[in-house]
Amino acid sequence: MTFDNKTILITGASTGIGKSLAFQLMTENCNLVLTARRNELLEEIKIQSRIADHRLLLIKSDVSQKVDVMNAFRAAKEKFGKIDVAILNAGVGYNMDVENYTSKYAEEIYGTNLLGIVYWVEQLLPDFLKRGEGMIVGLSSLSDSRGYSRSSFYSSSKAAATNYLEGLRVECKPHGINVITVRPGFVETPMTKKNKFHMPFLMTAEKAAKIIINGLKKEKRMIQFPWQMVFITRFIGLLPRSIYEFLAVKTMNELKKRK
Repeated sequence: MTFDNKTILITGASTGIGKSLAFQLMTENCNLVLTARRNELLEEIKIQSRIADHRLLLIKSDVSQKVDVMNAFRAAKEKFGKIDVAILNAGVGYNMDVENYTSKYAEEIYGTNLLGIVYWVEQLLPDFLKRGEGMIVGLSSLSDSRGYSRSSFYSSSKAAATNYLEGLRVECKPHGINVITVRPGFVETPMTKKNKFHMPFLMTAEKAAKIIINGLKKEKRMIQFPWQMVFITRFIGLLPRSIYEFLAVKTMNELKKRK
């Protein structure tokens, strides 16, 4: 596929992968709808970019709030008439020990990582079904393979997103709608900077965005990278539960000793 004269939505566009996607897509002769919770960061992108104003729409929007999503979709339709490609990238995550356990993290993580996709799909589907075309791109993670300690809310939200997108892909295919799942490994973003553990095969957001864009052009069903982490997480996912939990407890105890 080509992005030429397409209207592309990117949620969570103010930092990380979303921001890198936005800058790289600015060279593709397309319209961009960029949403994020922090309007001042979106404005910085506008200042730094060279895209014409008539091709860019910035919207302050929280994907975990259904009303925000409805308003953002309406604004995009008013300016561009339609959305062709929706890159549902917004995501959050926190490391949490049982000693500071709180459902507040769950509400934010599930609200953003899962419901943020669901709410946007709800707005997009009627138009896509009517036109018999469209592309929905959901950002999941290679962490969806197991329930990782200290990030069980995050990994379970990504597992739910992966499974949701898989089911949606099957339903949408007969209608000419492509549903693509993106499963990155560790990427340099403001979120991963908070991690205090070694992140193997860590890559820049710019490189991740390039891989994603190339995958979208090829209309891949699944875009997952880097290959080393794909192999590792697949192996971890196949481990018997008893072995995995033994190794996870051992790793967790070693990390606590380093504090």
